[in-house]
Amino acid sequence: VKFRRTGESSRSEEDGISGISGISGEHEVQIEGVRTELEPVELEDGAAVPKEFANPTDDTFMVEDAVEAIGFGKFQWKLSVITGLAWANAMEMMILSILAPQLHCEWRLPSWKVALLTSVVFVGMMSSSTLWGNISDQYGRKTGLKISVLWTLYYGILSGFAPIYSWILVLRGLVGFGIGGVPQSVTLYAEFLPIKARAKCILLIEVFWALGTVFEVLLAVVVMPTLGWRWLLILSALPLLLFAVLCFWLPESARYDVLSGNQEKALATLKRIATENGAPMPLGKLVVSRQEDRGKMRDLFTPHFRWTTLLLWFIWFSNAFSYYGLVLLTTEFFQAGDVCSISSRKQEVKAKCSLTCEYLTEEDYTDLLWTTLSEFPGVLVTLWIIDRIGRKKTMALSFLVFSFCSLLLFLCVGRNVLTVLLFIARAFISGGFQAAYVYTPEVYPTATRALGLGTCSGMARVGALITPFIAQVMLESSVYLTLLVYSGCCLLAALASCFLPIETKGRGLQESSHKEWGQEMVGRGSHSPGESQE
Repeated sequence: VKFRRTGESSRSEEDGISGISGISGEHEVQIEGVRTELEPVELEDGAAVPKEFANPTDDTFMVEDAVEAIGFGKFQWKLSVITGLAWANAMEMMILSILAPQLHCEWRLPSWKVALLTSVVFVGMMSSSTLWGNISDQYGRKTGLKISVLWTLYYGILSGFAPIYSWILVLRGLVGFGIGGVPQSVTLYAEFLPIKARAKCILLIEVFWALGTVFEVLLAVVVMPTLGWRWLLILSALPLLLFAVLCFWLPESARYDVLSGNQEKALATLKRIATENGAPMPLGKLVVSRQEDRGKMRDLFTPHFRWTTLLLWFIWFSNAFSYYGLVLLTTEFFQAGDVCSISSRKQEVKAKCSLTCEYLTEEDYTDLLWTTLSEFPGVLVTLWIIDRIGRKKTMALSFLVFSFCSLLLFLCVGRNVLTVLLFIARAFISGGFQAAYVYTPEVYPTATRALGLGTCSGMARVGALITPFIAQVMLESSVYLTLLVYSGCCLLAALASCFLPIETKGRGLQESSHKEWGQEMVGRGSHSPGESQE
């Protein structure tokens, strides 16, 4: 754009410059290289956006643009609290470590039956995670989440009335089946978050998991001595009951509505968010990119996502395998005093009767609290680095630190150093788990996002099922081999994180799985310096 004094427009002809001349006040505006005739293009409702028009114009906008324009506000704060209540279902997981010793004593159960109570919950979660993901992609995030929470709530309360062991075994398995769908709350949550706030918000939601476990321990301290384990099971379902009531306030994901062709509903949801946040809606027409075949397993193995899916499955497996393995090893190491004394202690335990009854003491509850609190530093560290070095490097770093701490345990360290190493390892492996929860919903398109997260969650449960055989059975024969297995697994997971083909830092969420990754991905905040922004 060139500015010249009025009356000098004849110079443009002398210079041989073609353009558009206009006189405004005292200056003339010369715009070079502008094409004056543009062919208008209209998109029918439900038609996919052509590749050359993926970036919105003044006349159209996509859900991604609306979410970015509206920003983070009152609506997202409310959504954070409600999603956090769903994540407080950690109480249903934490209760296993409290319930097992109590039933062992009250019903005189052998050790293998007590262990089966824990395993059946993971079996339920493993078998249902993919199903809940498919339901969420096919029928909506809100639908899948609401059904899974009500399912967990119903069977969780019913567990408190179990008359015999076989009943509580079946009912806790059904509770696990319901818990398998709760991670879909992250899918719904992520789809309402602007790019800059997404990683931080998803990580902070994980704090509710830790708060749920802390609350469960405190509840057990009050309830167990007076009312007993049945009331503990019933009262532990309270956060889910509150979530089930507030769930009716939750809107369906606008991204899902757009993909299912429900343009009016998506637009109404976006207007509602804009009103609550006090922000303006983008001008123009909302672009609909309809896709009927949603939630299909084959879409996870298209050429664009095949390696991502396989590598993520191994990363999620390694996360749960190492995380729950460390939880089991911590108990063993603390009871033995140090790593070198673990073998002799195992021989003493073998000599004991499997029906030996030991109730949880106040000291045990205190240890449970301290173990849980180690996850908060993990959240803070991950929160600080994830938007600085990216999702892939954050996961890789978490696995490497865990692996390094595991190898240092070979040195027969004392109890104080042991406590520090276990604390650091627990903080970083939980941070890596949280980074995976950020990355997975970001990398998959809306059409398969819930299914992708569901299958990854299912693979994590496989790791959780296998890890007792390493952390307890293999530990009896060799402490060092056990530590080597965990360290080696995390080294491979760190490599897998580095080899992930897509980095999602600073990217928007892809809508349709029929488009190439990255076509819709760059949000308003990611323009290059040469692009114009309004």
